[in-house]
Amino acid sequence: MANNLIVAPAPHVHGPESTRRIMRDVLLALLPAWVFSVVLFGVPALAVTCLAVGGCVTFEFLIQKYLLRGPRTVGDLSAVVTGVLLAFNLPATLPWWIVLVGSFVAVGVAKMTFGGLGCNPFNPALVGRVFLLFAYPVQMTLFPRPEGQMVDAFSGATPLAAVKAHAVSHTAVNYQDLLFGSIPGSLGEISALLLLVGGAYLLWRRVITWHIPVAVLGTMALFVLCVGLCEGMRGEELWSFPLFHLLAGGAILGAFYMATDYVTSPMTCWGMILYGVGIGAVTVLIRLWGAYPEGMSFAILLMNAVTPLINKYVKPRRFGVK
Repeated sequence: MANNLIVAPAPHVHGPESTRRIMRDVLLALLPAWVFSVVLFGVPALAVTCLAVGGCVTFEFLIQKYLLRGPRTVGDLSAVVTGVLLAFNLPATLPWWIVLVGSFVAVGVAKMTFGGLGCNPFNPALVGRVFLLFAYPVQMTLFPRPEGQMVDAFSGATPLAAVKAHAVSHTAVNYQDLLFGSIPGSLGEISALLLLVGGAYLLWRRVITWHIPVAVLGTMALFVLCVGLCEGMRGEELWSFPLFHLLAGGAILGAFYMATDYVTSPMTCWGMILYGVGIGAVTVLIRLWGAYPEGMSFAILLMNAVTPLINKYVKPRRFGVK
């Protein structure tokens, strides 16, 4: 009897998701925080974002056309997302040529060198940010105050940097400013509330799952709480310590928008949780005892490198195996 079955490789089930749709949802999730950053920092924030996005799109197009000579993928919006995330990790007053250098490193080195979207082992925007931090540390750590803000205890430093330098105590920080954004910092540090709103949108759209954000932020909170107990903190001083580390810096941006990158994060639920725990722990270790006030970028890149091992050893049970 003739075999009428058609044998074909997986996947056999197709869904409505596409790269362009996912990237569009990420951009929509980032839009409220970006608009707020432009309101706070003015035209420089708009200029940095346009330069970062334009640089990433242009470099990807030129590399694909003249070097890789493959199909054009600029239209999938992945380069736009990389540019926006890179801009969210930069000060609003960063010189234009440094922004373009970061765009080239993010796309030309961290993404296209490995074959483009889906092949890069590290988050491109974070590679660009970390390169700029090492190459231009002075420019990358000069943060403007939001327009109309009076001179305060931070004196232009981010809350994390001020607390790490013992210029102020974490109990003296205005948590309303951390939540709503009236603080010096990069574009992605100025409104924890709007970033959380965008993260909720991504969860609702099922672009991301809860595993990585909860694991990252939960590990950070628990780790910092234990440190506070060991240092003899009590009452408000103790309970405000984890809250400060969750709202300050790039914790929320990293947990919801960068650690959840499909290409560089694990594939299984338990793998995602292990990955998130590692990011949270390394972030706190760097923040409390490292040379830099912020450790989220380094933690994510480190765990990006560990992702292949997690995928290898943390696997779902095969069908039919007891």
